[in-house]
Amino acid sequence: MQRLADFFEAQGVAYRVVGSMASMAYGEPRFTNDVDMVAELTLANVASLCAAFPAPEYYLSEPAAREAVAWRFQFNILHPASGLKVDVIVPPDTEFARSEATRIKRITNEGEYSAWFGSPEDVLLNKLVYYRLSGGAGDKHLRDIGGMMKLLGDKLDRAYINAWADKLGVAGEWELVRKRVDEAKR
Repeated sequence: MQRLADFFEAQGVAYRVVGSMASMAYGEPRFTNDVDMVAELTLANVASLCAAFPAPEYYLSEPAAREAVAWRFQFNILHPASGLKVDVIVPPDTEFARSEATRIKRITNEGEYSAWFGSPEDVLLNKLVYYRLSGGAGDKHLRDIGGMMKLLGDKLDRAYINAWADKLGVAGEWELVRKRVDEAKR
């Protein structure tokens, strides 16, 4: 993760760590062997990205990266020796993605990483979206959200979460998580 964050910063590419790695930074740890990073890559960045993560140490498909940039989708960088996988997500051009990009936070874990992360509220909202998309099968997302809520409590911007939960169609899921967290406190 740090090597990719350093690459993005050197190239002037706006990025943020999201997903499980971000929820662990704001909440409770759990095992994960992948990292999700949103990056505003352009086609001009792809060749230098591939050069920075060369085979055979890494697996990075230049055609897949180019396609992901063109279609604003995602591609992977794999480090076979460690089993680490980074999902590089080129964000859609949406109001929510633009909001997320303005709310990033620098997090440093001395000796491990120093990188830009999605805000806890945006990480939480995306976890709700993924939970909904999984049809309720992605309970790990609810556990991640619960861990964040337990640790951050009143520090979370509930008005922001409520507004975006409505806009993103996950208000019901947000209510479910709040009830579970409240019940766990009793």
